[in-house]
Amino acid sequence: MTTQFYAPPSSIRGQRVILDGDEAKHIARSLRKEPGDVIYVVDGRGHRFEVKLNHVKPKQVVGSIRKTTDKAGEPPYHLTVAIGLLKNRNRFETFLEKAVECGVSSIVPLETDRTEVQSLREQRATNILTAAMKQSGRSVLPELTEPTPIAQVIETRGPSADESWICHEAADAEPLSTAVNASPATSGKRPRLFVLIGPEGGFTESEVQAARDAGAEPVRLGPHRLRTETAGIVAASAISLAYATVNPRDRAPFL
Repeated sequence: MTTQFYAPPSSIRGQRVILDGDEAKHIARSLRKEPGDVIYVVDGRGHRFEVKLNHVKPKQVVGSIRKTTDKAGEPPYHLTVAIGLLKNRNRFETFLEKAVECGVSSIVPLETDRTEVQSLREQRATNILTAAMKQSGRSVLPELTEPTPIAQVIETRGPSADESWICHEAADAEPLSTAVNASPATSGKRPRLFVLIGPEGGFTESEVQAARDAGAEPVRLGPHRLRTETAGIVAASAISLAYATVNPRDRAPFL
C-alpha cells in the first residue's frame, strides 16, 4: 500500500498542499522525494489528495492537487465505541491504534463505577490516531471525546444510533457478529452503530440495566474472558467483518 501523509485542512489552500514538520522531513529525507514525484495526502476530514510535488525541502514540502477522492478508505457505517478507561494507559493507547485500523469513527472513554482513572494523554492520543489513520489507508481522523460519565453517554449517544449494543455476559446475550448480521441497519445507508465496552472489572448491574433500558442490546464477544482493550478491538473487528461479508461492494477502496 502507498504511504499516506497528513495535512490538516488549514494546510490545504485551494489546489495547493503545504506540509511541514515531521511530514516534510519524512518526504524529503527518509523517502528522498523530488519535485515531480506524486504522493497521497489525507486531511482527516474524509479527503485523499493525489499531489504532485513542486517544492521539496526538509522544512517544507509544497505540492499541487491533481485528484481528490472523498471518504477514501472509510467503512460503510459510523461506529462509536464507548469504552472504559484503563489504569494502564499503554493498553488504552493500544486500543486507540487498533480501533482506527478496524474502522471505528468515534471513541468515547467511559467513566464508570469501576473506572480508576479519569484522564488521557491527549496530545499523545491524537498522535496515535493520526498515525493509525495514515497507516491503515483511512481519510477520516476518528473523534476522541473527553472522558464522559456512562450515564451521560447512554443518554446522549445510544438514542441517536441505528443500532446499540452492550458487551456483557448476560444469559440472553447473543454473539455480536450474529446481532450485526441480523440487523436491518446492515443494508442501510451508512448506519450509525454504538457499542459499549466495560472497564476492568466490567459494568455494574445497574449500568447494564440503564443501557438496556435505553435500547442497547446485550451481546457476547466469544467464550473467553477478554481484557477491556481486547474486547474493544474484537467488537470493532466483528462489525467490520460482518459488513464486509454482507455488503462487500460498499467497502471503500484502498490504495
